[in-house]
Amino acid sequence: MSTPRVLFEVEGPTAVLTFNRPEARNAMTWEMYEALVGACDRVDRDPSVRVFVLRGAGKAFVSGTDIEQFTRFGSRDDALAYEHRIDEVVERLERVAAATIAQVQGVAAGGGCMIALACDLRVCSPEAQFGMPIARTLGNCLSAANYARLLDLLGPARVKDLLFTGRLIDAAEAAALGLVTRMADATAIEAAVRGLAATIAANAPLTIRATKESIRRLQVERRVDPAQTEDLIAACYGSDDFKEGVAAFLAKRRPVFTGR
Repeated sequence: MSTPRVLFEVEGPTAVLTFNRPEARNAMTWEMYEALVGACDRVDRDPSVRVFVLRGAGKAFVSGTDIEQFTRFGSRDDALAYEHRIDEVVERLERVAAATIAQVQGVAAGGGCMIALACDLRVCSPEAQFGMPIARTLGNCLSAANYARLLDLLGPARVKDLLFTGRLIDAAEAAALGLVTRMADATAIEAAVRGLAATIAANAPLTIRATKESIRRLQVERRVDPAQTEDLIAACYGSDDFKEGVAAFLAKRRPVFTGR
């Protein structure tokens, strides 16, 4: 299942996926998203795997989607197809039968934040950061499903704070908000994750799967039909502001938004 950009290995009852694009802070290409889905499929086909760990190579977990790919967007359908595909990837990760652990060192932003939050548990180093900084970078928006995931974890006031300001929260604040399962220094995080994985793997797998799937179904029941927010997605991605955000990001300058 490994590719040059997404490494996959199985060690006993634990599968480990490493996003391996450190020179771009593991920014996700379409191929990397597809490899993540493929890894989820492989985990579900292997009954010996009870825990699935996701981590990033280098100094980041995942910094988001590779922005250069947005330069090829030319229509409303491109925007809807992108958000629909991201929904499919994140939902596939949520549906993995094994318990999932995000090992977060460095930034987990944008799509990377959603990948980390879609995992069952998060073990972080003090350098970890979480956020969806789209209001100050690209000027796009999230799908209804991803807003719902954030609401489940943080509640409406904190979601609005993070999305309105576009700020990243550090590991200490994330722990105070309940996003972080455990904290460990960078030198000890590998051992902390392996220890947690071993504890989970030694417990009754049917209990863990039933608990995980019951919670997932309850959360899904509260989500709106994606079609109800397609107008909002199309308005953001089809705007002059989105084009400005992408151009500014690639030029490494601050965007100038006009609300059009």
